[in-house]
Amino acid sequence: MTLDELRDDITIKQKKGLPFIIASVIIWFLISLVSLLDINIEMKNILVFCCSTPLVPISWFIGKKLSVDIFSKENPLGNLGFLFTMNQMLYILIVMWVFNAVPEKMIMVYAMVFGAHLLPYSWLYKSRGYAIFSIIIPIISLILGNLYNGFILSFTLVLVEIVFVITLFIELKQLKR
Repeated sequence: MTLDELRDDITIKQKKGLPFIIASVIIWFLISLVSLLDINIEMKNILVFCCSTPLVPISWFIGKKLSVDIFSKENPLGNLGFLFTMNQMLYILIVMWVFNAVPEKMIMVYAMVFGAHLLPYSWLYKSRGYAIFSIIIPIISLILGNLYNGFILSFTLVLVEIVFVITLFIELKQLKR
């Protein structure tokens, strides 16, 4: 298979990563709930980190419903997609620093890292949606994170992620034509 054929194959079989993006709607909703809690900021931020831990199991469950094997090894570009995800793990170190240095801005920085890590998937899945949302999410996060509290930002991300999911479904439908 050529590189373009591999990209087409992973785009279709992984449904443009929809299981993970749908799971992120749930994760950001959980973060929204945590941001409403009347507890100190350090505990809130620890719980925000905890909200992300079920990402893979939730994605796996959603993948089963969408007939996507999120752990498939059939396409060698799956390893590249995993590398793109691991890149975000390195940026989490910045979020951990913010946790201590500027705790009231942790959700903002976390959201910016989340959004920015989506950019390489625009190439992998040949997706304009990933390209656009990888830019929109950090910008929205920076603006709302500086103007409002964590709830406004995290709930806005729930809505943005829902629009992103719809965008990816539309892109997938256009592929089938």
